[in-house]
Amino acid sequence: MQPVGVVHSPYRNHFATPRQPGTSSDPADGWIILRRGLQNCARDVQGFDRIWVIFWLSYSRGWKPMVVPPRDIHHRGVFATRSPHRPNPVGLSCVRLLNVQGRKLLIRDHDLLHGTPVLDIKPYIPDYDSHPQANAGWLDSLTDPGPDHRWL
Repeated sequence: MQPVGVVHSPYRNHFATPRQPGTSSDPADGWIILRRGLQNCARDVQGFDRIWVIFWLSYSRGWKPMVVPPRDIHHRGVFATRSPHRPNPVGLSCVRLLNVQGRKLLIRDHDLLHGTPVLDIKPYIPDYDSHPQANAGWLDSLTDPGPDHRWL
């Protein structure tokens, strides 16, 4: 597998990134720069408000089968969380698409570190990607917000 591009972001370390895309009170813009020869892949994406960015968690060091997620005090199986400490360090973020200029996609409401390899980009389609009535597993039972911490 070969990355399709790389992220250019003001976030230089994981302590500076928002916990989830769109949760920062001061959203920062970033760019996804596509590999040469892939600019036609971005044709027609301009009309979408949001895109899914699938990326390699290149900053993640190792994985853990159990993690304590933000807002919780209990260990949870990593597949029941959004922890970056995964057996295959692949991330998924739904980001706001502001503009497309050739090989450059201007994004906002993201949680991507500078230099992150992008594996794929897909359009966010509200009719297919939004399921507001879906159960959220253990998150549905949280009453205590728990400690506020970021993934290490």
